Amino acid sequence: MKRGWRRAALALALGTSCGRAAACDTGAFGVALDIGHYRAAPGAVSATGVAEFDYNLALARQVLSALQRAGFARAFLIGESGVPLMLADRTRIAAQADARLFLSLHHDSVQPHYLSEWLVAGKPQRYSDLYRGYAIFVSAKSAQASRSIEFARLLGTYLRAQGLTPSLYHAEAIPGENRPLLDARLGIHRFDDLAVLRTATMPAVLLESGVIVNRQEEMAAADGSRGRHVAQAVTAAVTGMCGSMTDGRAQRTVPPR
Repeated sequence: MKRGWRRAALALALGTSCGRAAACDTGAFGVALDIGHYRAAPGAVSATGVAEFDYNLALARQVLSALQRAGFARAFLIGESGVPLMLADRTRIAAQADARLFLSLHHDSVQPHYLSEWLVAGKPQRYSDLYRGYAIFVSAKSAQASRSIEFARLLGTYLRAQGLTPSLYHAEAIPGENRPLLDARLGIHRFDDLAVLRTATMPAVLLESGVIVNRQEEMAAADGSRGRHVAQAVTAAVTGMCGSMTDGRAQRTVPPR
């Protein structure tokens, strides 16, 4: 059944984007890859004590390489140096570089009450194997909300085609979560006030690519195997969006703020 789902999802995704890709000028299509967090505020801490920023940086470099191999010569990284960079500055940099898409790359944790303690090299670390998977976020307050959802749907479809599954725990009705689900099958959530999405002038999506407090998922992040799947999915989704946006189809109405 799982293998059948992958084939069906891949066929659907390819069918959705192949016609559009023919019109896509990959060399002229800018893609901003935002590396979540920075070294002084590195985000979540993994099950083995690695800062989220380090995994975000490694993943972004994998995605950039995959996009460049696919001909997206104007794909670029934001925040690679690790110096402090505010959220609105990230989208401003993307706009100044004439990026057509904005993708913020992250790795996930869970709420503190789900965490347990174990020892890694003699030091206590916190982990949770209860949840795993990716999560996609969009903002209805972004300037191109409907295009952002289109990007999110393509990305979710290709992530599923790569054999990855959504986590969905961000939709739990508990403090710190309770993010409305737009598509449970594809793992797409609505997070309207997420500044890095709300301030973007181009279609913008945030991807939590995996749960690094989950010990098995951290291993896949550490050895690069998960990143390879994510990079392939992102490249396919970007190709589909490039063709769609190049076609010049009418922009859908942006939801009210």
